[in-house]
Amino acid sequence: MILAAVGDTPYRIVLILHILSFMVAFAPAFVHPLIGPQSRSIGDAGFRKIVGMLAANGRKIYAPALIVTGLLGFALQGMSSGTWKFDQGWMIGALVVWIAMNGVLHGLLLPNERKLADGDDDAENLINIGGAIVTVLLLVMLWLMVFKPGL
Repeated sequence: MILAAVGDTPYRIVLILHILSFMVAFAPAFVHPLIGPQSRSIGDAGFRKIVGMLAANGRKIYAPALIVTGLLGFALQGMSSGTWKFDQGWMIGALVVWIAMNGVLHGLLLPNERKLADGDDDAENLINIGGAIVTVLLLVMLWLMVFKPGL
């Protein structure tokens, strides 16, 4: 049973949701590098409070959005009537990059954001490293999605 094909309305609705969840998931990649240094000027307690809020948002909003982005990507593949196949190079690459993004986010960024909020200043360097890795992975993912190598 085919629910949709590339270009049909259901496919386009899932595509819009896929892109929207991607935008939500990666908002911190652009905003957090600005907020962190700016919030240092309000004192240590204020800085910790802001970092705690950012960490909570990561767990409640950004991490789930990244997971939903991938799941919607799988849905798009399934709805494509065979246009997009898992044996295509760009699909394999996208899956690997998505898994890596989740690994960095859940294994490095989120735990260290909580540590920084709790007063562990050493965690800030790990957050910066993790943020840089996720940004590179984001760029790779965008390249894969736009150019679809191995198609």
